[in-house]
Amino acid sequence: MRSSAPSASELSDADAVARARNGDHEAFRVLVERYQGRVYRLAARILGDPDQARDAVQDGFLKAYGSLDRFEGRSGFYTWLYRLIFNLCIDLKRRDRSGRHVEWDDAVAREAAPGHPAGGPGRGLGEPGHELERGEARAALARAIEELPEDARRTLLLREVDGLSYAEIARCLGIPKGTVMSRLHHARRRVREMLVESGAVEVDAEGRRMGELGGAT
Repeated sequence: MRSSAPSASELSDADAVARARNGDHEAFRVLVERYQGRVYRLAARILGDPDQARDAVQDGFLKAYGSLDRFEGRSGFYTWLYRLIFNLCIDLKRRDRSGRHVEWDDAVAREAAPGHPAGGPGRGLGEPGHELERGEARAALARAIEELPEDARRTLLLREVDGLSYAEIARCLGIPKGTVMSRLHHARRRVREMLVESGAVEVDAEGRRMGELGGAT
């Protein structure tokens, strides 16, 4: 008589976690196969290095497996895994001062630059006459973002690097959507202010940032 129990590949995340907690390695392997592509893309975008991204994902899954007993299920498994690997990548990025992790800055620059139209990521870097040389812009922007409070920096990265919606960020960080919007507004404004203070962005004779005439962020 065949068992009616679902195979590991048919399990929900919650059931796969429950089985993995009881030593079912096949159940955890299903979770790895289900989500490794998504978290690898996250790691690659933050770290900018394929080898480091693969290492970060591997370490993240090992850490997740060792921490299953502490997974309370208040959020989905993927949300929990996403936070874990996101934090791991940010820690790696912070410790590595080699200068290799720079690509992600461009995505944030598109949102933080004066003259950026409201409505989400993916726009241009403002008026061509106001752009710095690429390397200088990256350095100034990286310094500005590094000085943001941790919560603001994480929220900004989730939006601009990983492209998450406000609702997705709220679920990922366990905060209200309104808090996400407020953090992004203040983070972008503070980045612009620091770029102005450093001379990386010009202001007009009336002290307004060039291209920024009071539009919403």
